[in-house]
Parts: sequence; structure tokens; C-alpha cells
Amino acid sequence: MHHQAITGLPYFLGLDRLDTIASPEDRVCVLNILGGESRTVTPVSHAFSGGNVVFGTSPGRSGQVLKTPAGDIPVFNTVLEGLRAGHRFNTGVVYLPPSGVRDGVAELIRVNPDLRKIVIITEKIAVHDAREIRAMAQAKGIDIIGGNCLGVADSWNRVRIGGALGGDYPEESLVKGSVAIFSNSGGFTTTIAQYLTTAGWGTTTLISSGKDVYIQYAARDFALAFAKDDRSKAGVLYVEPGGYYEKDIDWQKPVVACVVGRWKAKLTRAVGHAGAMAGSGDSAEDKERWFTEAFDLKGIYTPETPHVSAKGALVTNIADIPAALSAVMALNGIQPDFEPRGSLSLKPWLANDQGLQLPADLAQPTVTAPAPYDAQIAALSDQIGAVIARQTMKDTSGASVMDPKTQVTSVHGHRVLELALQPLDAMFALPLVHEIADAHDRAMLDVAVAAEVNLVGDPILLAADAAREAGNSPNTVMSVAAAITGPRRVERALTCARTLIALFARSGLRDGRDESFDLSKITIDEETKALFLATPEEADDPRPEAMLAAIEARGGKSVFLRFLLGFGQRLSRDAILAAITTTIAWGPLVRKRISRLTAETLPWYMRLYGVMVGAAIPGKHHQSGSLWGIPREERFSHWTMADICCLAMTGKKPDPTEALYVQVLIGLLISNGPGAISAQGAKGAVSADGPQTPERVQINKAMVGFLTHSGYSHGGNGFEGMAFLLDQFRGKGLKDPTDPNHGLDLTAMARDFALAYKQEKARAKELGQEVRALPGVHHPVFKGKPENFDPRERFIAQFMEERGEYNIFHHFYRELVRQLYEVGASRYVLCVNVDAIIAALLLAVLWKDYQAGKMTDANLETAAFTIFLFGRMIGAAAEIDDHLNRGRNMDTRTPASACKHVV
Repeated sequence: MHHQAITGLPYFLGLDRLDTIASPEDRVCVLNILGGESRTVTPVSHAFSGGNVVFGTSPGRSGQVLKTPAGDIPVFNTVLEGLRAGHRFNTGVVYLPPSGVRDGVAELIRVNPDLRKIVIITEKIAVHDAREIRAMAQAKGIDIIGGNCLGVADSWNRVRIGGALGGDYPEESLVKGSVAIFSNSGGFTTTIAQYLTTAGWGTTTLISSGKDVYIQYAARDFALAFAKDDRSKAGVLYVEPGGYYEKDIDWQKPVVACVVGRWKAKLTRAVGHAGAMAGSGDSAEDKERWFTEAFDLKGIYTPETPHVSAKGALVTNIADIPAALSAVMALNGIQPDFEPRGSLSLKPWLANDQGLQLPADLAQPTVTAPAPYDAQIAALSDQIGAVIARQTMKDTSGASVMDPKTQVTSVHGHRVLELALQPLDAMFALPLVHEIADAHDRAMLDVAVAAEVNLVGDPILLAADAAREAGNSPNTVMSVAAAITGPRRVERALTCARTLIALFARSGLRDGRDESFDLSKITIDEETKALFLATPEEADDPRPEAMLAAIEARGGKSVFLRFLLGFGQRLSRDAILAAITTTIAWGPLVRKRISRLTAETLPWYMRLYGVMVGAAIPGKHHQSGSLWGIPREERFSHWTMADICCLAMTGKKPDPTEALYVQVLIGLLISNGPGAISAQGAKGAVSADGPQTPERVQINKAMVGFLTHSGYSHGGNGFEGMAFLLDQFRGKGLKDPTDPNHGLDLTAMARDFALAYKQEKARAKELGQEVRALPGVHHPVFKGKPENFDPRERFIAQFMEERGEYNIFHHFYRELVRQLYEVGASRYVLCVNVDAIIAALLLAVLWKDYQAGKMTDANLETAAFTIFLFGRMIGAAAEIDDHLNRGRNMDTRTPASACKHVV
């Protein structure tokens, strides 16, 4: 053996004085020196210690070096290779994975006769391996510290071995003094040292013992070395539950023990530190008792109950350690090492109370941060709104998610089943403000969109009509309108919004509707003011005045509009639109619910909403001052988004029940999650534009992406469901589809169809042909169970039942899936999906107009397709905005390795 064992110990202990734990003479070899943790920690330790690491190992990387501020550290394949190269060391540091630690320790011991100690950083080492390590080390007279530790350090010697004690700047925490620290927690070892300086106490030796189940250098070993260290006048212990390491120790100098982890007694398995789970008799309460008895204490030290003795104190909060130590040392006649440095009072650098009126003890004033953080925080004061990290967004969304259990989608935390019960204008706002808009903001949104719907005299209307007359589907007609709504058509509105946000960003404004806000603090030059004013070319545009009158009629309040009206000159439609959108966005913006980019691009979405809804209305119904015969003033001042969308589909203002069902249907259709074809089309269009900035990403193109990825199966299946229902009920004499006493035998109708469909399937199979799919029945997601269902259809059924309402078409669909199963046309009861609901509810709403000849089959089928587009337009806006803020360039592309060729 290298050293004689300490008298009275049944095992070898070579590190019998604290000043030998981490000494200037130590030379270190690091196993797995190029691993993730060592690569960042070792260079700091090496430089702080004056260059004490002689080499490291990393199999397969011999000849490489680890660069450090104190010079390069050579790397070898094995320890023996490093020794043969002439390097000598007495200390090993182990960063190996748990399964390799035992073999790494064995290699160090076997090949290096000069070895004196090993520091094991690795956590969760198997107990069996830890015991073998102990046996090997004891046999050769070698001390082990760890595992699961952050190493050791010495503030007097300016040496750090192993892990990251003191962090990236150890000289700030490892301040020379008279207190030794022994801690189960590596991170808290540093924190305690920092806390002690606030009371004027520096440190001698710091040992992170670790808290694996098996602690190699334990509290008893520390106590012996501590007693023999003339530098150390007091000790601090940080103790977690588990093990008897601290029991029955004779502490010969004052000690403050911090015992934590009472809550861990409730656990049934280890968490965090592997050994920090109490067994029988070694819980946190047990260890507290050991120390109160050892120090002759009446209780735990707190500021309110300062129990101390000359022997020591017991705390349960590390923040109490400095005061407790000072109290203990005062009883021993020992003063702090230096003047206190700072305090542990809360000194926030940043504060955001979200506008809450906090009590004085909670409303902490901010303090100036030290450099370089002060300059960074000053720069942050110019930043308004959320900052969202970029990430790969393939098959991913930060806006929508589908619950795999319920198959119900949520958008910004709101399930579509709940959104269906919200006013439609709240749904249109949700993608862009990430919360449910209140009545005021919904009214402002109604005005903003209403001003964009009438396209009389606009090239968009000519293009949309040409697309319609060419026989295109409703989504194609809409995409023509969206394509024309390009960046130049919204450039001024976006600039107005960007300018308003910049003007008010540092004003302290919390609510965009605050009528008491003092506008005199906002200054604007004449050139910027001109941006908001109507040009001579806009003299004949009646919409600015109509928008202002509608906002007043609806009780709208806007700091930004009040600011612009203060110019005393005629405003442009773009300026009013920007004022409306900034008003709606301001609250979520200052609460950091949305980004500044989202708020600045809001006018583009509003214009797209209006233009796309307007394009669904044939050109002949767009007249100067009226839309489908409805005067501009009425639409601007009183109509909601549900009214406008219903007008676009049916040509009339809906009654309250009709408007409600339009709202419910659109709410259910907003999103089907990021994997939906339409969502992928929108996201891919953003990703394809490159750097996600308004200058590069054309939001209208992304809307076109959603529209071109919609079709008769994805989106238009309600169109086919409508045609199917018209075929089934044609000539049946149905007068009122909402009357349960309709006189039709729906079971017989469904059975007749099911039998015919069964024969059709048999013929198709015999001929090797594909079987015709039934619109509104089944869905690729809802299948495989004895009885399938779409949660959205169940929601509608319950909704109607609670309202005491009936729908014959919905009833027929439910009978149909049952009869398809009964006659053997399907192996299980298929689901009635949301497309069937679209067709059933819309057909019931429009049946009287259809019977009266006011609507044709084609009108009904187009309405069913269009309502899907209106719903998914909202969902697409959420995906576009999310990808604009969060996505990366080309991040929806499928890698070549995942692509296949179909022969």
C-alpha cells in the first residue's frame, strides 16, 4: 500500500487532510476526455488549475487534442498509450458511460503504479460495479470520490479536478476563506459557496460527494480530513435522504448541515440522484434528528426560529446557510473572512407583471444587471411580443395538435368541439392572437373583413368569375383571388401596422383600447404621418368613412385609431385596417402570446379572409354600395362573420338558427391536425420560400397552398354528400327536414340502398374494379372497431338533442351505416363522418329554398364544399403564422432516403 490506513477505520483512507484533496501537485488523466460533458468542462478546469491535465483518452481518436485556454491536451486511445508517451499522473477522472466505469477504473489501477485517487463523474453506476471498484481501489491503496459527482476543488490551491464546481468562471465562486463544503449535490456545492460570500465567508476545500447509491468518499471520511485541516474553521454539509453515511459522526469543529428531501419519503422509486430515496430509518426526518442530537439543538434554524449552538446548526433551506453559519461562528468567537459581498434578497433583472396590480411585497423593483447582461437587457426593452425558437416543422405544428385517443384536434389549446360553440369571428381571430377574442375585438374584426368582401371594380372579381365559368372547383376559384392578393396589394397596410407598433412599442401601453392613454407622448414626423393618409386616387373610395362609422356604431375603441384621427385629415382604408388589427393584437402582443411578426402581418390575413369569402360570391352580386342586395352600411355596422359567410354560401342573411349551424360547422372544420393534406400544403408553401420573413414569405401563396391541397375527397366530400342526399330524397315528398313526423321510413330507405350497394360491391370485386366509396361514411382514421364513430358527429348529435332539434338527413345517415352492417355490406358499423354532417345540416337549412327553386343542386353542392374551405381557411392561417414564426428553410421536405419509387 502507498499509505498507512487511518487509525480506527476498518478501511484504507489516503486523503486524510483536506488540502490533499485537490493540490497543485496533482496531475490528471481524463477518461472519455472528448465526451460531451468533458469537452466543455475540462478546458475550464485545466486553465483554472494552471494546466493540471496531462492527457486524456478517447478510443479511436489518438493523435487528436482538446484545445483549452492553457494549451492543447493530447488524446490517446488508452491510458497505457499515454504513459508510454512519457506522461505521468496520480489522479484519474472518469467521464465514461455507467457500463464502462468499472473497466475504466480497472485500467487506471492496472497500468499506473503512481495512481493515488480517482474522481468518478458518471452517475447511476450499478451497485455491483461500485463494490468491485471499491475492492480494487482498497487493495491498491487508492481513494475514490464519486460517482455521480461534480468533482473536487480547493479555493486556497486554485485547483479544480473533475466536474464543473464553480461553473464556467470558478474564480468568481471559489473564494479563499475558512469554510469546507461537503455536498451530495454537485450544483449546490457551487451555489452554497456563492451564498457564503454574501455573509463574508470564503471556502477551503469543496467536495461533491455525489449521491449514487454507493458513495465512495463519504461524510465520515470528510469529517476526519476536516478535523486535521488547519485552514478550515467550519464545515457545511448538504445532505439528501438515503444511506447512513452521516450517522454517529464526532464533529470536532462547527458544522452547518442542510438536510433536504422530506418529500422523497413519499416516492416508490429513485429520482434525480439515484441514492436519494429513503429506506427504513434514513429518511430526511431521520437525518435531521441525527444532526440536532449531534449539535445539541432544540430545532431547525430558520430566520424566525434561529436555533444554533457552538457545535453547529441544522437548516432545510440552502438560503439559510450563511446566516446560520455566522450565528454559529459568533458563538465560537470567529468573525467572517471578509466583508459581505451582496445579499440573497431577490434582485430581479427583468420583470413582467402582465398588468396585474401586485401587493408591495410581490411587486419587486428591477435592478441593473452586471455587464454584459445589462446591455443585453437594454436591447430587450425594444423587443415586444413573443420570440419563438426556430425548429424543424416537418409533420409538426405549434398551432394545432390531434389527441390520438379522442381524435379531436385543438388549435392553440382550444378543442374544435369547444370552438364550434364560439362566435365565428372569434374563430377567425384565434389563429392570429392565440386566444379567444372578446366581443369588442370580434366587432372590430367584423368591420375589417366586411370592408374587403365586396370586390366590385377589382380585378380579383373578374379573375374569380372567369375561374368559376371555366368549371373550376370552389377552392380553385378562391385560390385565384388569394393569388392576386399579393404583397404589393397589402404593402401599405403592413407598413402602417409595422409603424404603429414601432411608435407605441416603448410607450407603456398595455391595452389597445385604453381611452385614458396619453397620446401626447407619441411623436410622429410629417413624412411618417403621410403614410396613413388617403391619396388623391382614393378620393372616391367610400369605405374609410363607412369603416369609421361602423366602428363607432359598434362601440369600438382604439388608441391607434384615436391617434390617427388626431391628424385631422382623411385616413386611408389601409391605415384604418392597420389600426384595427393592431388594436386586436396589442393585448396578446404585450402579454407575449404572439410575436411582433404576427402582429405586423395581421392586415394581410384580414384582407385575405375578406377577399376569399368575397370570391365565393358570383360577380353579378357585387354592386357598388351593396353585396347581394345588402347595403354597405348594414353589413359594416351590424353583420357578423357568420352572417357574411352564410351570405356567400346561400345568398341571404341567415336567421339565428341558420347562423348558429354555419358557425358550428366551420368550428368543427377548422383543423384536422398538422398531418392534414391542406395543412401540409400551407406549411410547405411557407417552408419553400426560404428565410421566414415577410419579405420572403408570401402569405397569400401559402393560402393558395392550402387551397390547392383541398379537393373533392379532402374538403369536397361534403359536396358529394350533398349530392348523395339529394339522390336519396328526390321525389320522396319531404316538406320539412326538421320535423321528426316526416312520414318517411328511413330504415327501409337505408336498407334498400345497403342491399343495392352490397350487390354493387360484389360485381366490382368480380370484375376486379375498385368499389365506389360512399360520401360521408367511414374515414381512414376511424376504423377497425365493431362500431366506428367520428367525435365531431357525436358532438353534433348531442348538440341537437340538447336543443330539441331534429335532422332527417343526419338520421338517415345513422340508419344507413347500421343497415350496411346488417345486410353484410360492411364488416362493422362504419362511422358517419363530419362530411356527412356538413351535407345534412346545410341541406336542412337550405331545403325550403331548394324546394322553392331558389337554389339548384349545384348551388347546394358548392355550399357544402365552400363551408369546408371557410373552416380550413382559419386553420391554414394558424399553420401559416406558426410556420412563419417557428419554421426553418425547406424543413417540410422529405429526405431522399425516405422516398420510394412505385413501379
